[in-house]
Amino acid sequence: MAKKGKKMQEAVKLVNRDQLYTIAEATELAKKTSTVNFDATVEVAFNLNIDTRKNDQQIRGAVVLPNGTGKTQRVLVFAKGEKIKEAEAAGADYVGDAEYIQKIQQGWFDFDVIVATPDMMGEVGKLGRVLGPKGLMPNPKTGTVTFDVTKAVNEIKAGKVEYRADKAGIVHAPIGKVSFDADKLAENFSTLVDVIVKAKPAAAKGTYIKSLHVTTTMGPSIKVDPLTATAVK
Repeated sequence: MAKKGKKMQEAVKLVNRDQLYTIAEATELAKKTSTVNFDATVEVAFNLNIDTRKNDQQIRGAVVLPNGTGKTQRVLVFAKGEKIKEAEAAGADYVGDAEYIQKIQQGWFDFDVIVATPDMMGEVGKLGRVLGPKGLMPNPKTGTVTFDVTKAVNEIKAGKVEYRADKAGIVHAPIGKVSFDADKLAENFSTLVDVIVKAKPAAAKGTYIKSLHVTTTMGPSIKVDPLTATAVK
């Protein structure tokens, strides 16, 4: 096992592994336990009691965090006609159709999110094998397949976060940066919790959120009490 550095050892001492923290306590502690020399990302992990092998228990969607993520997203929009001008006016970083499909096929990935109008999905679908494994394929469930490209681009630029349960039923999502005020991180955290709770599949039985953790880039994991977290409004 790799030996923990001094900074990590000191950070770990600040976290009581037997305690379940409130959202407010956890976000404050996350700021104190960041061990890196850059503005680390604060991330939340939900361990959900769902069976993602079943279609009626898959969870995927998106939410606009009230205080953003602290990251500027580069948006590529696949559109044609008047929708090209609309996407450009909304602030999309790249807008086009065939030329960008060709660039991606040649290995270009200088973007973070793709938005596509429904009439472009026939062509964009050809990139499925390339975009799918990277989690970049546009999807109606996350609002990235739409004719309302202005709304889609604005939401992404404002701090829209996509979430999806993996095979183990775990959802990872960023809620901001260590430089954020603790109360802003807490507000983003609470918003995400509310969305995940509302996304609970009707077929899911028993305790829905089995465990909940918050951590920073290369920082220690902090346990959050799911009961107090879901009670926050």
